[in-house]
Amino acid sequence: MFSDYSAPPMWQNGPALGKYYDFPNVSTNKISHNSTNGKQRYHTPLTTGTSVIGLVFNGGVILAADTAGYYGSMMRFNDCPRIFQVNKYTILGAGNDYADIQYLNDIIKQKILDDDLHNDGIALKPKSLHSWLTRVLYNRRSQFDPLWINAFVAGMQNGEPFLGTVDKLGTAYEDKILSFGFGTHISVPYLRQEREKNPNMTKEEAIACIKTCMDMLYVRDARSGAKYNIGVISNEGSEVQGPFESVGHWNIATHGTPGQE
Repeated sequence: MFSDYSAPPMWQNGPALGKYYDFPNVSTNKISHNSTNGKQRYHTPLTTGTSVIGLVFNGGVILAADTAGYYGSMMRFNDCPRIFQVNKYTILGAGNDYADIQYLNDIIKQKILDDDLHNDGIALKPKSLHSWLTRVLYNRRSQFDPLWINAFVAGMQNGEPFLGTVDKLGTAYEDKILSFGFGTHISVPYLRQEREKNPNMTKEEAIACIKTCMDMLYVRDARSGAKYNIGVISNEGSEVQGPFESVGHWNIATHGTPGQE
């Protein structure tokens, strides 16, 4: 009775080098072509990165993100850093499509180079970068060609810490605690609890909280990798630390849950 049945192929038109895979039961309308100039616009991200976490402490800001690059649900790459040092005032973090993250990082590097060539002593400040990103991302969204990015800007301006985010639609806001991805559900409640207990946490205490969050994400989020980077910025300057590595143990399940001791 099953002789006439044939299972659908796992891959259509693949796998093959230099080609994109068509996943079963997923719309193939991922790319639109412009016949006039040959441009291609991707409607869905391909290689993605997950959570980014930001925390303001007493005298500075921390950003953290893992280095895993996912192709669909498969961890395809292990070394995709998503925390970047912009200059001594500013650190950039980003999640979602990694190709767009690289593209945006290259543009910002060119802006920094242009500023240095002027040799006027004026450097890009975090609030200026945050404002510029809102214009760039909103402009791309208005052209129906968005950058699939959630960007985070951390820095020091006039001696005060700054932490802001911009999504692919150009929606922007600032806060003391910010996150993207699954970290919004796991890390933000924990960090809010810790800030309520210790509103004036030091840099060392903030780093310890961030490392706890990354450990929680590693064991609870299927899209988080073991290795991660931490960007720290204060009045002394900015630096990107790591990569650190999370150890998979389930003690974190109770230790890192708000309301449980």
